[in-house]
Amino acid sequence: MPNFFEDNEDLLFLFDHLELADVAAVQEDDFMRNTGPNGEYAPLDAEDAIDNYRRVLSIVGDVAGNHIAPRAEQIDAEGNTLNADGTVTLHPGVQANLDVLAKADLMGFTLPREYGGLNCPCVVYTMATEMVSRADTSLMNLFGLQGIAETIYAFASDEIKAEYLPRFARGEVTGAMVLTEPDAGSDLQAVGLRAWQDDDGQWRLTGVKRFITNGCGEILLTLARSEPDIKDGRGLSLFLAERGPRVRVRHLEEKLGIHGSPTCELVYDDTPAKLIGERQRGLVTYVMSLMNGARVGIAGQSLGVAEAAYRVARQYAYTRKQFGVSIERLPAVAEMVTDMKIAIEAARALTYETCRICDFENNNLRVLEFNKPNDKDELNRRRGNGRTWKRLNSMLTPMSKYYASEMCIRVANEALQVLGGSGYMKDYPVERYARDARITTIYEGTSQLQVVAAVRGVCSGAFEKHVDTYEQREYTDKALNELKQKLVEARLLVLEAIAFVKARGTEYMDLHGRRLVDSAIAVLVGHLFLRQATANERKRLVAQRFIEQHLPTIRRDIEIVRSGDQMAIDHYKTLAGPVPSAS
Repeated sequence: MPNFFEDNEDLLFLFDHLELADVAAVQEDDFMRNTGPNGEYAPLDAEDAIDNYRRVLSIVGDVAGNHIAPRAEQIDAEGNTLNADGTVTLHPGVQANLDVLAKADLMGFTLPREYGGLNCPCVVYTMATEMVSRADTSLMNLFGLQGIAETIYAFASDEIKAEYLPRFARGEVTGAMVLTEPDAGSDLQAVGLRAWQDDDGQWRLTGVKRFITNGCGEILLTLARSEPDIKDGRGLSLFLAERGPRVRVRHLEEKLGIHGSPTCELVYDDTPAKLIGERQRGLVTYVMSLMNGARVGIAGQSLGVAEAAYRVARQYAYTRKQFGVSIERLPAVAEMVTDMKIAIEAARALTYETCRICDFENNNLRVLEFNKPNDKDELNRRRGNGRTWKRLNSMLTPMSKYYASEMCIRVANEALQVLGGSGYMKDYPVERYARDARITTIYEGTSQLQVVAAVRGVCSGAFEKHVDTYEQREYTDKALNELKQKLVEARLLVLEAIAFVKARGTEYMDLHGRRLVDSAIAVLVGHLFLRQATANERKRLVAQRFIEQHLPTIRRDIEIVRSGDQMAIDHYKTLAGPVPSAS
């Protein structure tokens, strides 16, 4: 009976070493959240909260291993069905998965208990997301859309919250982020779907949305243009529409992977809707908050599919014999498998550290919004912390999404390589993992957009300040201190490159952004591994391997950044060649 929490040693290690007591304290308002509806279920202290988190994750691990994973292959092969009336029928396996998650009370994961939720922090929710994704990557796109409910909780009126949030928590409804349009993909400021009010003051939506994950869900959180005279993001507002006869699915996309996740083209036909929050804040405030949470979710999804692919490759390398030995005894395969494992742990370390910071920022914002301190010093302290965490998360969130998603594609591809011809066949699930992994660098912002966002944090001082907190730590172990000193030297190289880039302007920064971000991530993850190494002998080896392998890459990338080379821009037409004729 597999349990995807209890069989994952690295996930268990992180759970025990992430300082969850601090996270639980801010999540539970120093354990004073024991009043009001369902307050009797609130934890008494940090130990009680962490025990609750462990029990919840064990339930998720059981559901993922014993219910979701066995259905994944059939769901992938058969997919969902678009009906003639513009509705979608989910695959019976997808619906069964949602039903078991609802029965386990896992569909209100982060919602407050007053609405029937579990009030779990982001770091615990992302662990759950990883396990669900390992079982069936496509199902995460339904389970992982609980950010819809979080956005309603954060910004909607009390009436809307009371009406909809308990339905989410009971698993009666699922939601969709309805953002993208045929002419507004990455550039959401170009959204044109029309929001207007009829003679009775009822908001209505008219237009088309495309590439909408779970667009057949019951609750459609929709970005629309409420101010027709304002053409940029300031003219957009956020609306809640319900699935009904005035919104239909016109097309169900045929995709490379994640076949269990319905991706829809939606037509709004004067669809009634409710305004979320205030007009004109739809993109700048509400969707940006929603997408930050979604990007951490994709990092968790990436970890899940990478873990699944790695496990098949590791088992195959152990059992498959060639030339009289297991192929894991062949040096090239041994190195590949080793680096796959370390890459997953590196992305996991970065992702969950990001989640911790998200929890501090989100809970601080909640207090400032709903329970502002009367004490002036406390208020100023919270505002100052809020600015610090916001700057840090503006860097770490795109870093995590970028790094974890690129990692999972690489690991899935290398897993297929370990299996060779067998991996290319449907006899093993690795080909499905490779197909499912490919979307992670695309949706919720491509890797290129994540780098553009992250490099601004790297160059604005957030990287330097955050690394400084790691460098203050002294290690009693001489070998760890020597590794730390190498990271200090690497950080100095990154800072020199930052100064060089800033002197050359934004275009040059974006051109070399990936190299700067990769180098900054390597330094950050190196420090995270050193911290882990103090608690685990194996992690000492992981830290050594990771740091020693990445130092030459950092030096190479920084040398390229400081070369001043921008031929890809200056001579683009010549180097890229003429535009090919349509075939």
